[in-house]
Amino acid sequence: MQECLRGISLRLEGQGIGVGGHPTGYGAHLGYSEKGGERTALRKKSSATRLWWLAASVLAVASSAFAQSVIPADPVSVESVRFAEVYGILEANYVDAIDPDRAILEGGVRGMLSTLDPFSSFFNPDQFELLKQQEQGKALGFGSILYVQPGKVTILETRENSPSARAGLGPGDEIVEVNGTRLDRLDFQSLVELLEKSRSQPVSLAVLHPGKIVPVEFKLDPAEVALPTVDKSFMAAPGIAYVHLAGFEEKTPAEIAAALDRLDAQKLQGLILDLRDNPGGMVNSAVETASLFLNPDTPILTVRGRVVPEKTYRTAPAAERFDVPLLLMVNGNTASAAEILVAALEENDRALVVGEPTYGKGVVENVIPIGEKCGLALITAQYLTSRGRSIQRALPGTELAQAVVGGENSAAAKGAGPEARTAAGRPLSFGGGIVPDVEIPSPPLDPWLVFLNGRGFFTDFASEYLTRHGRPDQSFEPDVAVLGEFKDFLHHQGIRTPDEYWFPDQARLRVRIRTEVINLVFGLAAGDEIETRADPEVQKAIPLFPELSKSLRAPQEKPGANHLRAVSKEKQ
Repeated sequence: MQECLRGISLRLEGQGIGVGGHPTGYGAHLGYSEKGGERTALRKKSSATRLWWLAASVLAVASSAFAQSVIPADPVSVESVRFAEVYGILEANYVDAIDPDRAILEGGVRGMLSTLDPFSSFFNPDQFELLKQQEQGKALGFGSILYVQPGKVTILETRENSPSARAGLGPGDEIVEVNGTRLDRLDFQSLVELLEKSRSQPVSLAVLHPGKIVPVEFKLDPAEVALPTVDKSFMAAPGIAYVHLAGFEEKTPAEIAAALDRLDAQKLQGLILDLRDNPGGMVNSAVETASLFLNPDTPILTVRGRVVPEKTYRTAPAAERFDVPLLLMVNGNTASAAEILVAALEENDRALVVGEPTYGKGVVENVIPIGEKCGLALITAQYLTSRGRSIQRALPGTELAQAVVGGENSAAAKGAGPEARTAAGRPLSFGGGIVPDVEIPSPPLDPWLVFLNGRGFFTDFASEYLTRHGRPDQSFEPDVAVLGEFKDFLHHQGIRTPDEYWFPDQARLRVRIRTEVINLVFGLAAGDEIETRADPEVQKAIPLFPELSKSLRAPQEKPGANHLRAVSKEKQ
């Protein structure tokens, strides 16, 4: 596309692409929130724009070579000419007309990037703009968190002062039409594509309010909507705060500080920082987050690359530093910038890590502008933690493997090894990802619950329950009668289950029903608190706090000293 080609003529003439842009630490992919479509997947590989860019670059180089009638000596140029020649033969002789997007660039770009690593990606203009918005913690949209299932879209929450909120939309409202297209005829993928396409332009919605049979039409104009990365924060137990962090963006450190201030950090006996399913984000944001809990000038990571100057990131003086005892929850989807924070707090004996081994992404992406409106996320360096560890897991068969599995630029070649220890002498894991201090495995998924969740039965039942019984207060607990109503509801949906298979774990069933009812009445924050309090991993983590003082310390203390519970203020 022209947007990508403007301004890159020098690059097409062999000058190369300089390292610049934004260093990021995202995990394997970015995707939809399980609760809806306000955060768009930015790393999809189905972009025609990406394909056109490579076609232009390859053909530009090739045309120059043919015009001079000289066979280039450079191996890359030779391959470019060969690539263009093969395409010319295909275009002239193939049985059907060749689609250049698919024939050249679908194979060319995807094939090239796939040989490098699983992380490098090209962004077309729309994707690049969304990426920039996401890093700033905002995006263009209507401010609704949606529950999307085949043929049905339900609003779970509207952001304050958003277009949806100003229009009067709220939890439980069902969107039945978008710009005249009936949603009950669309499968899940078609729904997602329609919602993505319509979120950045004026839209006409037909909305069915709970208990009503006639939809109401709304016309909404999109606006910038804040996308907080601290999406859950509350007291998990007396004296124990819980904060869930969904990613690392520019505003993340300020969001964490604001959440802890609201939870009265001075009186806290402990903080659970939940990094499960956190794919990472901006490296600088992870370092600034570490500054909230560590002394100034503490080394966090060192970045090394083939063309990137070596750089060590250190904590800076923070306006507010929290000395509360920390417990970090991680799992196999905790990746990249999230692993940077975990390693920093673990290596300085500021946190106990619990859960499951992390993903293992120890490389840094730079987002490099291509032309005026496109971008390339490219792995430009690997990072080592302050104790010399590489978090990167092995990636055999990729160009990245040499850097992270024994090559001359690998962590092993730089002297890091299995003997790495924390500041207080605790042994550290080595060899890809971070192994928790205390392993708490995720409970096995109940296939029956997964089926009911996937079909939206809990949300649908909650909406129907509210229509029949009205709004309960926040102490609502499903009793035997409510469970019976739910069973009857499923029967009316064609779901019949023999009594012997009817939820042996009724406690979990009650939690799901209560959560969805509270979601629709009091908003997602209230429902999330119920769900999290019942999370068996969180329940197992809370009793670990009394043991933390044996191995952890506050940032201003010497190794081995017990932690404090104060909040220190520092001037910048």
